[in-house]
Amino acid sequence: MARASEEQGSAAAVQEREFAWSGADFSRVQKLIYQRAGISLHDGKHAMVYSRLSRRLRETGYTSFQDYLGWLEGSDGPEWQEFINALTTNLTAFFREHHHFEVFADLLRTRPAGPWSVWCNAASTGEEPYSIVMTALESLNTSAAFKLAASDIDSRVLETAARGIYRGDNLKGLGQDRLKRFFLRGKGANAGLARVRPELRKPIDFLQVNLIRDDWPFREPFDVVFCRNVMIYFDAPTQRRVLERIHKVLKPGGMLFVGHAENFTDSRDLFVLRGKTVYERVGS
Repeated sequence: MARASEEQGSAAAVQEREFAWSGADFSRVQKLIYQRAGISLHDGKHAMVYSRLSRRLRETGYTSFQDYLGWLEGSDGPEWQEFINALTTNLTAFFREHHHFEVFADLLRTRPAGPWSVWCNAASTGEEPYSIVMTALESLNTSAAFKLAASDIDSRVLETAARGIYRGDNLKGLGQDRLKRFFLRGKGANAGLARVRPELRKPIDFLQVNLIRDDWPFREPFDVVFCRNVMIYFDAPTQRRVLERIHKVLKPGGMLFVGHAENFTDSRDLFVLRGKTVYERVGS
């Protein structure tokens, strides 16, 4: 979801703020979200951070950022997840960056019977993982073995993804054939909504994963990893650490799909460019 309006602060808006908000408060938020999620918030994000975290103050009953952040720092409870959820950005769409799915389909056809194991580590509200499974169902044999791990750091969007229910506006561009094959249209009170069919949901395991932590739950390596529009929120050292760990969970020769604004030519020891924002894992 685009939240561009949150970036547009003004002097008048500052005067009308519900809560006092200082540079020191922003610096504390920068430090905490970096420690917990690896996200680097640049100084132009003041208005966005204030807007999103003000909701947390209202929900928790705190009347100042200083008190709220002090409480957060002194605990290890569920509010940390709410804090992370509030500060993550979830902009997604079905078949976003369409060329990736064409490359992915060609790759799948090299082994039409499978097995394939794929990880989408920015699942958001589900449009990307469901696009991946649609591509697999269209490209592989009917009985092919295919499984997808779909993860995100944001617990709230994962719940939405697992439900697999979307408004008609979110489905524009899919085409009637895909809508008919992969979605069930709502009727009556659910008119205007569509739910993914069981065959689309079945291969997916939705799970919460924080990319900067060392507790990734995977037992077997993947053939393909989608890590798109995630690294742009990390600084260079964090990017490198995450790439090293992705390298470890990818099979030799496995493919990594990244976002259109991401470039990892400085990590040629790990991945070599094979197409437009498509990399191959190097090494044994």
